[in-house]
Amino acid sequence: MGGQPVTGSVRPPGAVLFDIDGTLVDSNYLHVDAWLRALQAVGHPVDAWRIHRGQGLGSSELLSTLLGAAADQVGSQAKEQHSEHYQQSSEQLRVFDGARELVTAVAQRGVKVVLATSAAPDELEVLRSILDVEDAVAEITAAEDVDAAKPAPDLVHVALQRAGVPADRVVFVGDTVWDVQACVKAGAVAVYEDCRALLRDLDASPLAAVWS
Repeated sequence: MGGQPVTGSVRPPGAVLFDIDGTLVDSNYLHVDAWLRALQAVGHPVDAWRIHRGQGLGSSELLSTLLGAAADQVGSQAKEQHSEHYQQSSEQLRVFDGARELVTAVAQRGVKVVLATSAAPDELEVLRSILDVEDAVAEITAAEDVDAAKPAPDLVHVALQRAGVPADRVVFVGDTVWDVQACVKAGAVAVYEDCRALLRDLDASPLAAVWS
């Protein structure tokens, strides 16, 4: 029999964007300590709780929040000091239980895995080495790829562009309010769960929407 073939609509492949610091790698308190020491070194000590509350912000945004106008004068020096102290403590970094398995399991379901982080290039290199999931990762976006870090949505927008997927086919996995704000502004779904618990319930979780 003749006629045109019948074709159904094909949904585009989905993607899961993963923050790294504090989500896949236990690094937040190392950052707090590194910033404490860095700001002390440049003559602008601050309370640890203020630094902790700002975790997830890009370094420029964090310094502006902590120091106000003084960030323009000492920001570059503080970033250098932070990087030095962070590198010195990097042997204390560890991957959260279930994090590697979670990333691998998501990739095995046929969706793109994107690492979307505000980390500086040298910090990202350390994190990637420790995380050791390169075979499962399709794209990586970092602080150097955008003009404004979280909570601006720029990092998420770049991740969506590189993954080639629309925002309604994406779930973001992060650990801070800044992750949530960046995702909401970009039109993506924001999720935070313990890695092992999320892995255990993966196919019944909100992430399943991007491969079902």
